[in-house]
Amino acid sequence: GDWSSDVCSSDLAVVGLTAGFLSLGFRECTALIQWIFYRFLDDTEWQLFANLPWYWVLLAPTIGGLFVGLYAKWTLPNGRPVGISQVMEASALGGGRMSLKTGFHGAIVNAASLGAGASAGREGPVVHLGATVGAWFAKTLGLPGGSSRILLGAGVSAAVAAAFNAPLAGVFFALEVVIGHYAVRALAPIVAASVVATTFTRYVYGPYPAFELAPYELGSHWEYPAFALLGIVSALSAIAFMRSVPIVSRVHNRFHIPQCFRPMLGGTAIGFIALGFPQVLGVGYGATSSALGMEFGFFLLVGLIIAKTAATAITLGSGFGGGIFSPSLFLGAAIGGAFGIVAGQIAPGMMSDGADIFAGERAYALVGMGAYAAATLGAPISTILMIFEITTDYALTTAVMIAVVASVATTSALHGPSFFRGQFNDRGIDLEKNRLEADLLRDIKVEGVVSSIFARIYPDVPLSDVRVQLQTAAFGELFVVDKDDKLVGTITLAELAPEAFDPDLDALIVARDIARLLPPMLDVSSSLQDALHIMENRAEAHIPIVDDYENRKILGVIHERDIMLAYNQALLKVHRDESAAF
Repeated sequence: GDWSSDVCSSDLAVVGLTAGFLSLGFRECTALIQWIFYRFLDDTEWQLFANLPWYWVLLAPTIGGLFVGLYAKWTLPNGRPVGISQVMEASALGGGRMSLKTGFHGAIVNAASLGAGASAGREGPVVHLGATVGAWFAKTLGLPGGSSRILLGAGVSAAVAAAFNAPLAGVFFALEVVIGHYAVRALAPIVAASVVATTFTRYVYGPYPAFELAPYELGSHWEYPAFALLGIVSALSAIAFMRSVPIVSRVHNRFHIPQCFRPMLGGTAIGFIALGFPQVLGVGYGATSSALGMEFGFFLLVGLIIAKTAATAITLGSGFGGGIFSPSLFLGAAIGGAFGIVAGQIAPGMMSDGADIFAGERAYALVGMGAYAAATLGAPISTILMIFEITTDYALTTAVMIAVVASVATTSALHGPSFFRGQFNDRGIDLEKNRLEADLLRDIKVEGVVSSIFARIYPDVPLSDVRVQLQTAAFGELFVVDKDDKLVGTITLAELAPEAFDPDLDALIVARDIARLLPPMLDVSSSLQDALHIMENRAEAHIPIVDDYENRKILGVIHERDIMLAYNQALLKVHRDESAAF
């Protein structure tokens, strides 16, 4: 199942509060590192970057990149930053298990990246940090895989809610991206953690949205085709960005640049871009607010779209830490603003209305934010909710929905998966297939598939009899058991030593002497996923099933073919249920 009665509301409150606290702590840590590099804490005023000397703008991300590369090499798996992809993999393939040590080292790498000016967002780091907290609590409570995934999702929900002051978006992001489905039993704990984290955030910072916007009113329903076109334009720009990230990585590979020095070189390139466009540095909330407020002209917006796309691709392709949501918001706002300027020149009478002359353009900037972010994240529902919650503007609900649908459909048709799922595809992993397989195998216990047909032999049987029985043993394997059916070991023809074929030793050697003692085994509470894991990692074709690991009374044997048959039957049932529901 998806939920366990072993977890109570107090556990969820602790997870939500801890994830929320760490999310805010990450934010403050990023600000502190930014002060070390740039001597100011405020990350909402991009003009402060513009006032720095040119050499400072070049050196800060370069030195920060060197630290990030070396620290990641010493502390993180493969020397690479961690983020949402690792959380998705842990949920779909890892049974909700994550390393707390890796989580905190990853948070340091991500905070250093953003504080040094890398063009990335906070959402990836806080999602990974929240997921790590949830996974650690699940491990501490000794929860099974299904409940661990839900607690991991609760940590993600709490972290997103705290980072963006967006409880609904936190819930649906955890369900849509991390859990992979809208399970009813998963909803309650994830909502609880999100509410606790949001309450804590609002107590500290107040109930304020990330972006303050003037109210809008839709000018005409004839604008809907324009919003759909904006969704298509946003999707094309997002596709260009997603394809540019691996290009940067391939350039590093082509010149055989060590992984630990790639962020340093990437930081230098980002510094050069920032000399002309200081708005690209850091998380970029200040620049996003300026884009939403139409403080940039058309040609500057076009230049910023190119510069921010390049800076973010270099950031992620060079091994800096950080997420893609905040850059997506900036790029979406810039694309929407530029689109709105053009639309206003073509059909000024149909523009959205508001408090000032730029209300129509700002409406398109807001819609562009949602369209671009949905294309990169591949999470349309949570993106729509997040856009509304971080702007508190609900007047353009239908416009954002139309643009998001057009954007996601265009991305799916021309590019395929989203940014994160594309990373799995590059590794040959079908995330949905593996998640479904893990869910189905985890829900089936071995006791329902165990076979009572197996060849047993007693420990004191002479060697000559062992050879005879091996010739007729089912599956070519003998299971050595005592008079109480307690498993002693197993014997296979392939594992027999050459001495076992010496007739002179027949009277001296018995089954116990040549058996593999205490082979891999499972108890009746184990799942088919546990069995398949042992078979894949230990090259076992058959696993004995015992009543418990202490008594080791053998109840039967589970075979690899039976696991596959049970999985196929469960898969057919899922498809029948889906067809019936449809």
